[in-house]
Amino acid sequence: MVQRIGVRELVEFECKSGDLDEAQASSNTAQEGARIHRLLQKQAGPDYEKEVALKTTLPLAGEEVTIDGRADGVFPDPATGTLVVEEIKTSALDFADLTDDALGRYWAQAAVYGHFLCADRELDHIILQLTYYQTTTKHITRQQWPLSAADLADYFTTLTTDYAGWLAFRQALKKERDTSIAELTFPFGHFRPQQREFSAAVYKTIHTQQRLFVQAPTGTGKTMATLFPAVKAMPGEHLNRLFYLTAKEATRASAEEGCRQLIAHGAALRCITLTAKDKISFCPPEKRTPALCPYYRGYYDRNKAAVKDLITHERLIDRPVIERYAKKHTVDPFEFSLDAARFADVVICDYNYLFDPLVFLQRFFAQPDTGQFFLIDEAHNLIHRARDMYSASVSSRGLSTLATALRTRHLREPSNALRQLRTAFTAVTKAHPEADPFVSADPLTEFNEKVYRFVDRLHEWLPTQPAGTDEPELLQVYFDCLAYTRIAELYGDQYKTVVEKHGHDVRLTQLCLDPAPFVNDCLHKGRGAVLFSATLTPLPYYQELLADPSDSLAYQLPSPFPAAHQLVLIRSDIATTYQQRAASQDRIVSALAALAAARTGNYLVFLPSYSYLTQIYTAFTAAYPDITAFAQTGGMSAAERAAFLAHFTAAPTVTSIGFAVLGGSFGEGIDLPADRLIGVAVVGVGLPGLSLRNNLLKDYFNQRNGAGFMYAYQLPGLNNVLQAGGRLIRGMHDRGVILLLDGRFAEPRYQRYLPQSWTRHLAQVHSDTQLTAALTAFWKEQNSDDQDRPHA
Repeated sequence: MVQRIGVRELVEFECKSGDLDEAQASSNTAQEGARIHRLLQKQAGPDYEKEVALKTTLPLAGEEVTIDGRADGVFPDPATGTLVVEEIKTSALDFADLTDDALGRYWAQAAVYGHFLCADRELDHIILQLTYYQTTTKHITRQQWPLSAADLADYFTTLTTDYAGWLAFRQALKKERDTSIAELTFPFGHFRPQQREFSAAVYKTIHTQQRLFVQAPTGTGKTMATLFPAVKAMPGEHLNRLFYLTAKEATRASAEEGCRQLIAHGAALRCITLTAKDKISFCPPEKRTPALCPYYRGYYDRNKAAVKDLITHERLIDRPVIERYAKKHTVDPFEFSLDAARFADVVICDYNYLFDPLVFLQRFFAQPDTGQFFLIDEAHNLIHRARDMYSASVSSRGLSTLATALRTRHLREPSNALRQLRTAFTAVTKAHPEADPFVSADPLTEFNEKVYRFVDRLHEWLPTQPAGTDEPELLQVYFDCLAYTRIAELYGDQYKTVVEKHGHDVRLTQLCLDPAPFVNDCLHKGRGAVLFSATLTPLPYYQELLADPSDSLAYQLPSPFPAAHQLVLIRSDIATTYQQRAASQDRIVSALAALAAARTGNYLVFLPSYSYLTQIYTAFTAAYPDITAFAQTGGMSAAERAAFLAHFTAAPTVTSIGFAVLGGSFGEGIDLPADRLIGVAVVGVGLPGLSLRNNLLKDYFNQRNGAGFMYAYQLPGLNNVLQAGGRLIRGMHDRGVILLLDGRFAEPRYQRYLPQSWTRHLAQVHSDTQLTAALTAFWKEQNSDDQDRPHA
């Protein structure tokens, strides 16, 4: 198989040197850059060839490698007729402020295209032209450099000779990896029930280059069911790397453990975990400049040696390993981890590295690449996360105070820019004085243009300031506005603009109601994807909101656990709507007491909000002070969360009841196997609170498919309920009870979406007497099974 590398990727890898300097990064979006390119190309005249595809294929390190790209423009020089190849670059910086490193890379890119053009058209010389467009002033700088075909060929040989050494390094790693994979067997000796079928479906999805949605119940062994077949497929399907994408640290830890098991079983894999910049960087944000941070200063003069050292000596590359090597080589750990990921076989990272339009990894996802495949864990979280990623807000809060501070410091340029931004907020307020909130399907074009101007002016001014003297509040406003402008480039029919007033403050939000087109585009940046979770119910809902249903497959696995080990009870006489909460309080408290009285053990009770939790917790502890009870609170620290979970001990001799919030940190991602948890109660159907955002979602999907309430309220709430219930049965010998305290669970509109593992042993009860009888019978049966089970 011929390997492919882009011209820009080659140049970035070979020619970057000196400091890691974020101030040199362009604030332009890809759309803005493309717009400027089209503008300049249109002005160039009839003889101008735009976006000229160029490539060459040559042997490097024993294999065929295609290097390709598109020259921005090719045209004859008006004076001499000599062919000119043009490279267009855009930024807010003045041309004179560009670093030698940046200019060197721009010219290097033009030189590679010049070499390709000379070879294709049999030219003995050519003119390279660098055209630089400064976005803040619209000033255009053009420089030319005539070169012979021989000189360009020599330069290209120099680039590719060094790159061939790195290609040989990567090939050796890949050969070692593929040889080990051929001998790799399932690390646990045998598959769990349903795990083999799941693994086979993953393997087939990779082979057919599709997108697969899988609902795999708790206990299926999802991590290994996806990692193992994907790793086994790498040699035959010519995969360079797998991306294991997660929403939470707990699932990242599971992926790391899966990689550790495969490596221990003989797989010569390099598995790297990417950690967010703010968590892993050694220097605080205000010191992340070459002048103040030694890990930024001269980064590109040391990073290659650091990467080779790391990749040569480590296989499981987690955060502590990255930090250790970063300190050894004095390189920024975040950027270092990204550079090292080029040589990794498995990259474990957060969703945003693929899906977030503001921070996605351009080095991997700028162009589609069939050499990479996506495993997306806990995919039920992706809908909400994606809506947030493709939405953006800006607020006038604090701008008046910031303006005073800037004037006091005599910072004229940012003061003027901020004054114009404040004027834009005032104009919006005057234009819509009667509505709060004001909602529009159309973007606020005039306001957006002023935000663009503010961003351009700040981007031009910030690099001129001494290192470490930036106003943190000003930077936050700048970053918020920068994000806002980038989302504005994506604005379409699935958006609403929302203007909200809070006293004298105004907040504008570009709200994405349906991220499916964006997520779908991201999923097509690799060979395919498997999106999996224990709670993708109903599967068509997730297919519609995360992909193109006509271009994806759905697969639902049954629970691997005996149905008789879990009892699901619905108290159909209890109503938990807001108006009925006071009237149903005593029945809920007595039902929880009956649940706890049936068997000594640990229980978790989930409620839809902190206020409702406080109400029921207070009533329960007052009525039953002898039962150990404890409650989740808002904003718990890691130590406080650990203390909460510490109550769930094995082999408990007294009953303990924890109260937690649906959709919170204890609703998913925690593992309390065996007798550490024997009962879960869910109060209410989990409907999200009434809000403007949820009502806009309801209206949007009502117009689209007539299922607005279901999509905005019912199914998101039900997912939280299913996640909470999923804390209960974690292993083949676990037993327990799920108590659903709301009569709506007995209605067809809810029961149709309950998983089979719940409905196979489900009953309705209408009183404490019936509840106690059902619990007593269930636990008596479990005790009988325990006695009948053979002992070692």
